[in-house]
Formats: sequence, structure tokens, C-alpha cells
Amino acid sequence: MYHIKSEEQTNEGLSAYELERLENIKKNQEFLSSLNIYKVHITNTGIIQAQKYLRLHLRYRSTLSKMKITKDNVAKVVKKRIFSAAFHPSSSNILMAAGDYSGQVGLWSLSSTWGDDGVLLFEPHSRPVTCMAFSSANPTYFLSTSYDGSMRRMDVEKAMFDDVYDVDDGLKTFDFLSHDCMSVVVGTWFGDIAFVDRRTPGNTHESLHRLDTKTVRCVSVHPLQKQYFAVAESQFVNIYDSRFMKKSKSTPVCQLMGHSKSITSAYFSPNSGNRILTSCMDNYIRIYDTSTTSKAPLLKTIRHDMQTGRWLSKLSAVWDPKQEDCFAVGYLSRPRCVQVYHESGQLLHTFSDEENLCTVQSVVAFHPTRSVLMGGNSSGRLHVFAGHTESL
Repeated sequence: MYHIKSEEQTNEGLSAYELERLENIKKNQEFLSSLNIYKVHITNTGIIQAQKYLRLHLRYRSTLSKMKITKDNVAKVVKKRIFSAAFHPSSSNILMAAGDYSGQVGLWSLSSTWGDDGVLLFEPHSRPVTCMAFSSANPTYFLSTSYDGSMRRMDVEKAMFDDVYDVDDGLKTFDFLSHDCMSVVVGTWFGDIAFVDRRTPGNTHESLHRLDTKTVRCVSVHPLQKQYFAVAESQFVNIYDSRFMKKSKSTPVCQLMGHSKSITSAYFSPNSGNRILTSCMDNYIRIYDTSTTSKAPLLKTIRHDMQTGRWLSKLSAVWDPKQEDCFAVGYLSRPRCVQVYHESGQLLHTFSDEENLCTVQSVVAFHPTRSVLMGGNSSGRLHVFAGHTESL
């Protein structure tokens, strides 16, 4: 006969610290389970035809103007400077993640009173969290990379982390290479590209490719033609075909020219992939036409101060997935704000608030389905602008 031990018997011999830690883990799991992440509804916005954009701009600007920030929409999510941030794709809960300089990852549910301002804090890494994203195929899973050389997968509902990929150091950026989010392309600070399949046992790559560059600052996969991915290298952006990568000196299918200093980021437009948005330390944001991957002419150049210095995370312009010809970027001058532009260079809206937004928002992101924008600063705080119906 088998005897099932009681919880008190199982915990015998544990120190006071271990008992407290066990209790915290249980509470974290209870909180994350209450969000019903398995059951969240994810809205597919689809591809909006380009010829309809102009008619939608008035409505879009009206939506932006109704998005406000209050003191309840500001929270210290991590302890140090924010390096990366991401929204969970749920349209029923506003759940955000942020990674900081020390390797911590914080989860913040805007509508929750759990814990400290609805924030749960984890320490999956030991150095800056350089990139993060929720899986769109299975939103329970959340991936993050760090300069410590690790890529971790978090089961958000169970509050548990697993190893996905490990190298000595220098993981800088990643993106999902397949629609099921099982394959990932990873870029390193040392100029390498790794293809990682999460279905393969172990925590190594399927293949590793050395690019002709000192560093990889950003990778972005085409949203429809997943074989193509863009790489922000030292002073240029290359588009590669993953099917024809070599161990070294791979030939790009297209090169985006015109940058005179280091490129911070380069992103395909999120629904069609017909544009690439780049941010560069030469103080310009650029938009390229990538409707044909073999040729990518420059469409627009927008002057924007990118000189953040050593104490702020680098600015990066990011697309709005709900209106993919528009993007947001932080602003260095006073008054502090986040600006939203159309790809034509027209400034559509400025998010500002003298009382609740007093710092530079280096890291910004739009919610994929709701009228919500967040910005992260150098002290670990997230600031959220939302419509009056979005904070519920």
C-alpha cells in the first residue's frame, strides 16, 4: 500500500528561507493561473490594404488621442534599466513583460492588485535581458535572451523557466522563424546567426553562421515569407534567405544602403512585410520598400535624435501591428514623450503627460490588438497609455 505524504510531512526539514520561497512560488503560480492564459482570445487583425490607409488615418489619430496615462498606469516592474519589453497577445488581459540590466524579468498585469502593484519578478538571467517575445502560437510561452549567453523559455502559467539555447555569452536578438514559433533565429553580439529548433533535445543550435560583421544588433523575420530575415549589422541591413545560408560569408538577397553609423534596429512591417523600419545612430529613422525582396529602395528618411548616451537604452522605432504603416519611438528632449509617425514622415500624435511621464521612454511597444502603448525607462518603470475602455 502506498502512503501519500501530507504537505507538512513533505516540507519537513526545509529552512525558513526555503519554506518562504516555496510559498512565494505557489502564490505566483496561483496568480498566473488566474489570468487564464490558455483561454485568452487572440485577435487576428489581418492585412489592411494599403489603399485604405488614408481613410483610416483620421480614425487612427482619434484613437491615439483618447489613449491616456494615469498614476495607476505606471509601475516599477524591474529594479534596473529596462532593456526590452513585450505585450502578451491576449485581448482580454493587459499583461506586460520587461527585462532589465541585471537579468531580471518582471511581469505586470495592469488590472491586477496581486503582489506589489500587480508585478511578479523573476531572475532567469545574470546579465542584461536583450530581447523578449511571447509565442503567438502558444501564448503560455515567453522567450528571452541575455548577454549572459542564455535563451530561456518561461511557462507563464506555471512560472517556470527552461533552457532553450546556451552559449558562452553575447546573445543579442531573436525572432520566430516559423508560424508555430518552434524555430528561432538568434543573433549574437559577435556577428553570428544561429538557427534553433525548440523541438530538438538539448540547448544547442541546428546550425551556426558567421556573418561578415562585428556584431548583430537586430534580426527580424518576414511575417509571411518566413524564409527571409533581415539583419541589422554594423552600418547596413542585409536580407537573407535561411534556405541558402553558409557557415561563413553568406550572400544576402538584398542590402539596405544609406546608414552612416551603427544601426540600432531593423523591423519588417508586422502584417505584410512590405516595409522595413530602421533606427540609426546617425540620427535618422528610415523606411524601405521591401515589397520585392530582391530590391529595397529607400522611401523616407526622418530626422530623430538618437544620442541616448551610456545611461539610457538605445532608442528603436517600432511598428504598430494594428496600423502597420505607423510606428512609435521615444523622444529625448523635453517635455518627455513618445511620438507616433506615419511612414510618410508625418507626425500623427505625441503621447505626453507632465505629471505621469517625466523620463525618457527608450523602449516602446504597441499592444498587438488593443489601443495600448507602453514605454520603459532607465529606472525599471513601465508607463502605459490606454483608452478609457482598455484599463479594465
